[in-house]
Amino acid sequence: MDGERAYICIDLKSFFASVECVERGLDPMTARLVVADPERKSGTICLAVTPGMKALGVRNRCRVYEIPKGLEYITAPPRMRLYLEYSAKIYSIYLDYFSKDDIHVYSVDEVFIDVTPYLKTYKKTPLELARFLISEVRARSGIPAAAGVGSNLYLCKIAMDIMAKRSPDFVAELNETTYREKLWRHVPLTDFWRVGPGTAERLEKLGVRTMEGITKLPEDLLYKVFGVDAELLIDHAWGREPTTIADIKAYVPKSRSITSGQVLMRDYNEDETEIVLREMVDLLSLDLLDRGCVTPRLSLWIRYSSKEGRPPSHGGVKIDPPSESELELIPAALKLFRRIVVPGVPIRGINISFDDIFCPAFRQANFFGDDDAGERHRRLRKTVSELRHRFGGNAILKGTDFEEGATTRERNNQIGGHKA
Repeated sequence: MDGERAYICIDLKSFFASVECVERGLDPMTARLVVADPERKSGTICLAVTPGMKALGVRNRCRVYEIPKGLEYITAPPRMRLYLEYSAKIYSIYLDYFSKDDIHVYSVDEVFIDVTPYLKTYKKTPLELARFLISEVRARSGIPAAAGVGSNLYLCKIAMDIMAKRSPDFVAELNETTYREKLWRHVPLTDFWRVGPGTAERLEKLGVRTMEGITKLPEDLLYKVFGVDAELLIDHAWGREPTTIADIKAYVPKSRSITSGQVLMRDYNEDETEIVLREMVDLLSLDLLDRGCVTPRLSLWIRYSSKEGRPPSHGGVKIDPPSESELELIPAALKLFRRIVVPGVPIRGINISFDDIFCPAFRQANFFGDDDAGERHRRLRKTVSELRHRFGGNAILKGTDFEEGATTRERNNQIGGHKA
């Protein structure tokens, strides 16, 4: 890779399951363990399964009932806070060798590192440095990892996703030339980063099943079918990726939003959904207050029970003047909900977004309201927020949080929808 940039992508293998194995003194590569909540029904998803289970034909993210009967294994309830602690510990290992400016955290178990400036310092090739890093992670945390090396961010990701996980030492390397030699004819296309089933299906209708096939299609046709996404698809088909970690670090979004969503554990009616919606808006408004920001727009998505086969309902409402107060945002959300919801249809999911948020340098005076009362309410809400941060989300609750169907108390003991 002389003269090229060098990137490493590291993925912690079956991360949640590996943590549970390390905590139990088991070998993460051979133990039979799944991470799933035993208190939920057999239809619950296994958040992670060990390589030992995968070797027996148990696929990742399967349902508990899909695990073959008679197979002996350990069921570990999810412990999200523990996984975050392990993730932070492993990130600190990377910081022992690289600046945070050269590390992009992609997820709780995956990072990209630009190692170009460090090759002379450590007197190692990119491949040798990748092997060293995953051995350090294993030695200092007990967690096994796979690593891909590439001349750009896309190639190191593909090297890891498709090749390293099948390599004896869990390390693989690609540049644009070797990518075309080794993976141009690889199937299925969904193995490639950013190629989902929908994209693969549209390409198949064009007679294309490989990355090489994409390079042979007229670019005008690709732009007609995929729009602006065609540019990414064309670059990746050739093994190109112009974005660098420095570009990612320098990126400033044109607009900002904060969102909250949850999948309900059973079908809800409209009255029950309104209780949950109140809770979600209340918590998001506290987040706005903590940031010192306001929102001029609120968006809402309502997903119905899969038994109904109905598409989600979606809508938005303008907040004028922009606000962070639940006293204005809750009524606006409820009014929007009643406008877009399909009456009488069971509801299974809610997503809410405060869009285009900004942090005003000063607050506009309200000639038709009591600004002193508004300031007192903000101070009260700040106190509530401080208490929740200090003593936990359930330290101070509203009466509605105890109503039938309310979810806040349970969700305050969760991270990412799973037990903390």
